[in-house]
Amino acid sequence: MSENILALPECTHQGLPFEEVLRKRRSVRHYAGDPMTLAQLGQLLFAAQGQVLDDEGRQLRTAPTAGGTYPMELVVYVRQVDGVPTGIYRYLPEVHGLRLCAAGDISTELMEACLFQPWVAKAQAVVIVTGVPDRIRPRYGDRSGQYIFLEAGHISQNLLLQATSLGLAAVPVGSFTEERIQELLHLNRAWETIVYVIPVGTE
Repeated sequence: MSENILALPECTHQGLPFEEVLRKRRSVRHYAGDPMTLAQLGQLLFAAQGQVLDDEGRQLRTAPTAGGTYPMELVVYVRQVDGVPTGIYRYLPEVHGLRLCAAGDISTELMEACLFQPWVAKAQAVVIVTGVPDRIRPRYGDRSGQYIFLEAGHISQNLLLQATSLGLAAVPVGSFTEERIQELLHLNRAWETIVYVIPVGTE
């Protein structure tokens, strides 16, 4: 694996029964001071957008996508994860790894971009779900935006349920200034849109 990519641990978590996870899932906005482990972060990202093989050997994802277009990306701001320098990373499903995009602490700026919701700054990691319309528009045209939002919902629910199974706390955030987050994450505004922001922390 490239020296610019941080490999994530193999996913081995055996969690709570699914029905119990459904009962326990809550939006939690207060987090402890303990760091998240790299294994926990890897398990969260795998649940959201991990690459899997079906019985015929085809490469799929853990969340459904319209027409196999995979227009979604996960950008992760890591604030307090064991062994991971603070910074902005992009999840790479094909290698189950993180590529560093920019080092440094943007906790306060990201909180401000989310209309000053304090839990954004306190989370151990913040997963930003983004969409790339150009990947899906040639096939679905005007319906592309609808499919991007649907897929963001699938991805986010996977992540939230996995957080509960891991004993972590998370909350989906839909109130934010998109242009400011794009700027903070060094994203190409014409190419990649912000759909969801999900702070995740330890309890």
